[in-house]
Amino acid sequence: MPNVVTPSLRQLRYLVELRETGHFGRAAAALGVGQSTLSSGIAELERLIGMQLVERTQRSLRFTDIGEAFVLRARSVLDATSALTDFAIAAAKPLTGTLRLGIIPTVAPFLLPRALGALRVEFPQLELRVREMTSERACAELYRGVLDAVILALPYDCGKVDYVEIMQDPLLLATPRQGVSPLLDPQTLLLLEDGHCLNDHGLIGCGLPKARPSAMVATSLHTLVELVEAGLGTTFLPQMAVDAGLIDGRRIDTTPLPSRADRKVVLAWRLGSGRGDDMRALAQTIQNSLPLDNDR
Repeated sequence: MPNVVTPSLRQLRYLVELRETGHFGRAAAALGVGQSTLSSGIAELERLIGMQLVERTQRSLRFTDIGEAFVLRARSVLDATSALTDFAIAAAKPLTGTLRLGIIPTVAPFLLPRALGALRVEFPQLELRVREMTSERACAELYRGVLDAVILALPYDCGKVDYVEIMQDPLLLATPRQGVSPLLDPQTLLLLEDGHCLNDHGLIGCGLPKARPSAMVATSLHTLVELVEAGLGTTFLPQMAVDAGLIDGRRIDTTPLPSRADRKVVLAWRLGSGRGDDMRALAQTIQNSLPLDNDR
Protein backbone atom coordinates (compact mmCIF):
# COMPACT_ATOMS: atom_id res chain seq x y z
CA MET A 1 0.00 0.00 0.00
CA PRO A 2 1.52 3.38 -0.97
CA ASN A 3 2.40 5.89 1.70
CA VAL A 4 -0.29 8.55 2.25
CA VAL A 5 0.99 12.11 2.41
CA THR A 6 -1.00 14.57 4.51
CA PRO A 7 -0.29 18.29 4.42
CA SER A 8 -0.21 20.02 7.78
CA LEU A 9 -2.74 22.69 8.76
CA ARG A 10 0.17 25.11 9.03
CA GLN A 11 1.09 24.51 5.39
CA LEU A 12 -2.52 24.95 4.31
CA ARG A 13 -2.78 28.25 6.22
CA TYR A 14 0.39 29.48 4.54
CA LEU A 15 -0.96 28.63 1.11
CA VAL A 16 -4.41 30.17 1.64
CA GLU A 17 -2.97 33.37 3.10
CA LEU A 18 -0.58 33.68 0.16
CA ARG A 19 -3.52 33.34 -2.23
CA GLU A 20 -5.49 35.97 -0.30
CA THR A 21 -2.70 38.54 -0.22
CA GLY A 22 -0.87 37.68 -3.45
CA HIS A 23 2.43 38.57 -1.79
CA PHE A 24 4.88 36.56 0.32
CA GLY A 25 5.76 39.48 2.58
CA ARG A 26 2.15 40.47 3.32
CA ALA A 27 1.12 36.86 3.87
CA ALA A 28 3.98 36.28 6.30
CA ALA A 29 3.16 39.48 8.20
CA ALA A 30 -0.53 38.52 8.47
CA LEU A 31 0.43 35.12 9.92
CA GLY A 32 3.14 36.48 12.21
CA VAL A 33 5.96 34.45 10.68
CA GLY A 34 9.08 35.30 8.73
CA GLN A 35 8.89 35.45 4.95
CA SER A 36 11.50 32.71 4.61
CA THR A 37 9.49 30.49 6.95
CA LEU A 38 6.37 30.94 4.85
CA SER A 39 8.22 30.36 1.58
CA SER A 40 9.89 27.23 2.93
CA GLY A 41 6.57 25.92 4.23
CA ILE A 42 4.90 26.23 0.84
CA ALA A 43 7.92 24.72 -0.94
CA GLU A 44 7.77 21.82 1.53
CA LEU A 45 4.07 21.38 0.72
CA GLU A 46 4.82 21.26 -3.00
CA ARG A 47 7.50 18.61 -2.47
CA LEU A 48 5.13 16.63 -0.27
CA ILE A 49 2.38 16.42 -2.89
CA GLY A 50 4.73 16.36 -5.88
CA MET A 51 3.08 19.28 -7.70
CA GLN A 52 3.87 22.94 -8.30
CA LEU A 53 1.24 25.18 -6.76
CA VAL A 54 2.86 28.60 -7.15
CA GLU A 55 4.94 29.99 -10.02
CA ARG A 56 7.51 32.42 -8.62
CA THR A 57 9.47 35.16 -10.35
CA GLN A 58 11.57 37.96 -8.92
CA ARG A 59 8.71 40.44 -9.28
CA SER A 60 5.51 38.43 -9.02
CA LEU A 61 3.85 35.13 -8.26
CA ARG A 62 1.04 33.23 -9.92
CA PHE A 63 -0.92 30.22 -8.77
CA THR A 64 -1.00 27.31 -11.20
CA ASP A 65 -4.33 25.78 -12.18
CA ILE A 66 -3.75 22.91 -9.75
CA GLY A 67 -2.71 25.49 -7.16
CA GLU A 68 -6.03 27.33 -7.49
CA ALA A 69 -7.94 24.06 -7.13
CA PHE A 70 -5.79 23.09 -4.15
CA VAL A 71 -6.50 26.42 -2.42
CA LEU A 72 -10.26 25.87 -2.68
CA ARG A 73 -9.94 22.51 -0.96
CA ALA A 74 -7.50 23.89 1.60
CA ARG A 75 -10.04 26.56 2.57
CA SER A 76 -12.67 23.85 3.12
CA VAL A 77 -10.30 21.92 5.38
CA LEU A 78 -9.44 25.04 7.41
CA ASP A 79 -13.13 25.99 7.71
CA ALA A 80 -13.96 22.51 8.96
CA THR A 81 -11.09 22.66 11.44
CA SER A 82 -12.29 26.04 12.74
CA ALA A 83 -15.81 24.67 13.14
CA LEU A 84 -14.46 21.68 15.07
CA THR A 85 -12.46 23.96 17.35
CA ASP A 86 -15.50 26.18 17.87
CA PHE A 87 -17.54 23.12 18.82
CA ALA A 88 -14.97 22.01 21.37
CA ILE A 89 -14.82 25.48 22.92
CA ALA A 90 -18.60 25.77 23.04
CA ALA A 91 -18.86 22.37 24.73
CA ALA A 92 -16.77 23.70 27.61
CA LYS A 93 -17.93 26.47 29.93
CA PRO A 94 -19.61 29.22 27.86
CA LEU A 95 -17.47 32.23 26.92
CA THR A 96 -14.22 31.19 28.50
CA GLY A 97 -10.76 31.31 26.95
CA THR A 98 -9.84 33.59 24.05
CA LEU A 99 -12.25 35.26 21.65
CA ARG A 100 -10.87 37.42 18.82
CA LEU A 101 -13.22 40.26 17.95
CA GLY A 102 -13.00 42.79 15.12
CA ILE A 103 -14.97 46.04 15.28
CA ILE A 104 -15.34 48.92 12.82
CA PRO A 105 -13.94 52.37 13.75
CA THR A 106 -17.29 54.15 13.40
CA VAL A 107 -18.71 51.96 16.18
CA ALA A 108 -15.74 51.07 18.40
CA PRO A 109 -15.22 54.28 20.46
CA PHE A 110 -18.93 54.69 21.14
CA LEU A 111 -19.82 51.08 21.99
CA LEU A 112 -16.73 49.55 23.59
CA PRO A 113 -16.43 51.66 26.77
CA ARG A 114 -19.77 50.36 28.06
CA ALA A 115 -19.62 46.91 26.49
CA LEU A 116 -16.17 45.87 27.69
CA GLY A 117 -16.96 46.69 31.29
CA ALA A 118 -20.15 44.66 31.15
CA LEU A 119 -18.40 41.71 29.52
CA ARG A 120 -15.67 41.63 32.18
CA VAL A 121 -18.32 41.42 34.89
CA GLU A 122 -20.52 38.89 33.11
CA PHE A 123 -17.73 36.64 31.77
CA PRO A 124 -14.63 37.05 33.96
CA GLN A 125 -12.89 34.04 32.37
CA LEU A 126 -13.23 35.41 28.85
CA GLU A 127 -10.05 36.84 27.29
CA LEU A 128 -11.39 39.22 24.68
CA ARG A 129 -8.87 40.39 22.07
CA VAL A 130 -10.34 43.37 20.23
CA ARG A 131 -8.98 44.87 16.99
CA GLU A 132 -10.37 47.93 15.24
CA MET A 133 -10.55 47.67 11.43
CA THR A 134 -12.69 48.48 8.41
CA SER A 135 -15.64 46.30 7.42
CA GLU A 136 -13.79 44.95 4.40
CA ARG A 137 -10.81 43.78 6.40
CA ALA A 138 -12.91 42.49 9.31
CA CYS A 139 -15.02 40.28 7.06
CA ALA A 140 -11.94 38.98 5.23
CA GLU A 141 -10.25 38.05 8.51
CA LEU A 142 -13.44 36.47 9.84
CA TYR A 143 -13.65 34.36 6.68
CA ARG A 144 -10.01 33.25 7.04
CA GLY A 145 -10.45 32.32 10.71
CA VAL A 146 -8.20 35.11 12.01
CA LEU A 147 -11.22 36.54 13.89
CA ASP A 148 -13.98 34.69 15.74
CA ALA A 149 -16.56 37.46 15.43
CA VAL A 150 -16.97 41.02 14.15
CA ILE A 151 -19.10 43.99 15.09
CA LEU A 152 -20.07 45.91 11.98
CA ALA A 153 -22.97 47.82 10.48
CA LEU A 154 -25.43 46.43 7.94
CA PRO A 155 -26.25 46.58 5.12
CA TYR A 156 -22.85 45.21 4.13
CA ASP A 157 -21.95 42.05 2.23
CA CYS A 158 -19.84 40.12 4.71
CA GLY A 159 -20.25 36.76 3.02
CA LYS A 160 -21.68 33.67 4.70
CA VAL A 161 -22.25 34.78 8.28
CA ASP A 162 -24.80 34.47 11.02
CA TYR A 163 -25.50 37.52 13.16
CA VAL A 164 -27.49 39.09 15.98
CA GLU A 165 -28.64 42.69 15.90
CA ILE A 166 -27.27 44.84 18.71
CA MET A 167 -28.92 48.16 17.87
CA GLN A 168 -30.35 50.43 15.19
CA ASP A 169 -28.23 53.52 14.54
CA PRO A 170 -29.77 56.37 12.50
CA LEU A 171 -27.47 58.53 10.37
CA LEU A 172 -27.46 62.32 10.58
CA LEU A 173 -26.34 65.02 8.17
CA ALA A 174 -23.83 67.27 9.95
CA THR A 175 -23.45 70.84 8.67
CA PRO A 176 -21.69 74.02 9.87
CA ARG A 177 -23.95 76.09 12.13
CA GLN A 178 -25.13 78.98 9.97
CA GLY A 179 -28.67 79.64 11.15
CA VAL A 180 -30.19 78.51 7.85
CA SER A 181 -31.69 75.26 6.64
CA PRO A 182 -28.90 72.76 5.93
CA LEU A 183 -28.34 71.77 2.32
CA LEU A 184 -26.60 68.68 1.03
CA ASP A 185 -24.10 69.65 -1.64
CA PRO A 186 -22.46 66.54 -3.16
CA GLN A 187 -19.49 68.68 -4.20
CA THR A 188 -18.62 69.55 -0.60
CA LEU A 189 -19.61 66.26 1.00
CA LEU A 190 -16.84 64.96 3.25
CA LEU A 191 -16.39 61.19 3.54
CA LEU A 192 -14.18 58.67 5.24
CA GLU A 193 -11.45 56.92 3.27
CA ASP A 194 -12.26 53.80 1.24
CA GLY A 195 -13.19 50.71 3.20
CA HIS A 196 -15.64 52.38 5.62
CA CYS A 197 -19.22 51.21 5.06
CA LEU A 198 -20.59 54.42 6.64
CA ASN A 199 -19.95 56.16 3.31
CA ASP A 200 -22.26 53.85 1.38
CA HIS A 201 -24.94 53.91 4.09
CA GLY A 202 -25.11 57.70 3.98
CA LEU A 203 -24.93 58.01 0.20
CA ILE A 204 -27.69 55.48 -0.33
CA GLY A 205 -29.81 57.21 2.31
CA CYS A 206 -29.50 60.48 0.41
CA GLY A 207 -30.19 58.91 -2.97
CA LEU A 208 -26.65 59.60 -4.17
CA PRO A 209 -24.48 57.19 -6.21
CA LYS A 210 -21.83 55.21 -4.39
CA ALA A 211 -19.08 57.01 -6.33
CA ARG A 212 -17.09 59.43 -4.17
CA PRO A 213 -18.48 62.98 -4.66
CA SER A 214 -15.46 64.80 -3.22
CA ALA A 215 -11.69 64.46 -3.31
CA MET A 216 -11.43 65.41 0.38
CA VAL A 217 -11.49 62.35 2.64
CA ALA A 218 -10.69 61.66 6.29
CA THR A 219 -9.49 58.71 8.33
CA SER A 220 -11.81 59.21 11.33
CA LEU A 221 -15.10 60.75 12.43
CA HIS A 222 -13.18 63.17 14.66
CA THR A 223 -11.39 64.58 11.61
CA LEU A 224 -14.68 64.94 9.75
CA VAL A 225 -16.11 66.92 12.66
CA GLU A 226 -13.13 69.29 12.60
CA LEU A 227 -13.54 69.85 8.86
CA VAL A 228 -17.29 70.48 9.12
CA GLU A 229 -16.88 72.99 11.97
CA ALA A 230 -14.26 74.81 9.88
CA GLY A 231 -16.91 75.28 7.19
CA LEU A 232 -15.23 73.01 4.65
CA GLY A 233 -18.28 70.85 3.92
CA THR A 234 -20.93 68.51 5.29
CA THR A 235 -20.76 64.88 6.35
CA PHE A 236 -22.66 61.90 7.74
CA LEU A 237 -22.49 61.10 11.45
CA PRO A 238 -23.95 58.11 13.32
CA GLN A 239 -26.49 58.96 16.01
CA MET A 240 -24.51 56.85 18.48
CA ALA A 241 -21.48 59.10 17.97
CA VAL A 242 -23.52 62.26 18.51
CA ASP A 243 -25.12 60.76 21.63
CA ALA A 244 -21.62 59.98 22.92
CA GLY A 245 -20.70 63.68 22.73
CA LEU A 246 -18.74 63.77 19.48
CA ILE A 247 -19.99 67.24 18.55
CA ASP A 248 -20.64 68.65 22.04
CA GLY A 249 -19.53 72.27 22.13
CA ARG A 250 -19.09 72.38 18.35
CA ARG A 251 -20.74 74.85 16.01
CA ILE A 252 -22.35 72.01 14.08
CA ASP A 253 -26.00 71.26 13.36
CA THR A 254 -27.42 67.81 12.59
CA THR A 255 -30.44 66.80 10.57
CA PRO A 256 -31.89 63.27 10.35
CA LEU A 257 -31.47 61.43 7.07
CA PRO A 258 -34.32 59.31 5.70
CA SER A 259 -35.12 56.20 7.74
CA ARG A 260 -33.61 53.97 5.03
CA ALA A 261 -30.24 55.47 6.02
CA ASP A 262 -30.40 53.80 9.42
CA ARG A 263 -27.63 51.28 9.86
CA LYS A 264 -27.99 48.07 11.84
CA VAL A 265 -25.11 47.35 14.21
CA VAL A 266 -24.65 43.59 14.56
CA LEU A 267 -22.36 40.94 15.98
CA ALA A 268 -21.54 38.49 13.17
CA TRP A 269 -19.73 35.15 13.10
CA ARG A 270 -19.00 32.41 10.57
CA LEU A 271 -22.05 30.53 9.36
CA GLY A 272 -22.01 27.00 10.76
CA SER A 273 -19.77 27.84 13.69
CA GLY A 274 -20.33 25.75 16.80
CA ARG A 275 -20.18 28.88 18.97
CA GLY A 276 -23.56 30.33 18.04
CA ASP A 277 -24.86 30.20 21.62
CA ASP A 278 -21.71 31.94 22.84
CA MET A 279 -22.08 34.68 20.26
CA ARG A 280 -25.71 35.27 21.10
CA ALA A 281 -24.84 35.54 24.80
CA LEU A 282 -22.05 37.97 23.91
CA ALA A 283 -24.40 40.11 21.80
CA GLN A 284 -27.07 40.11 24.52
CA THR A 285 -24.58 41.33 27.13
CA ILE A 286 -23.40 44.10 24.83
CA GLN A 287 -26.99 45.11 24.10
CA ASN A 288 -27.83 45.17 27.81
CA SER A 289 -24.92 47.54 28.42
CA LEU A 290 -26.43 50.20 26.15
CA PRO A 291 -28.78 53.02 27.21
CA LEU A 292 -32.43 52.04 27.34
CA ASP A 293 -33.27 54.22 24.32
CA ASN A 294 -30.82 52.41 22.00
CA ASP A 295 -33.71 51.00 19.96
CA ARG A 296 -34.59 54.47 18.79
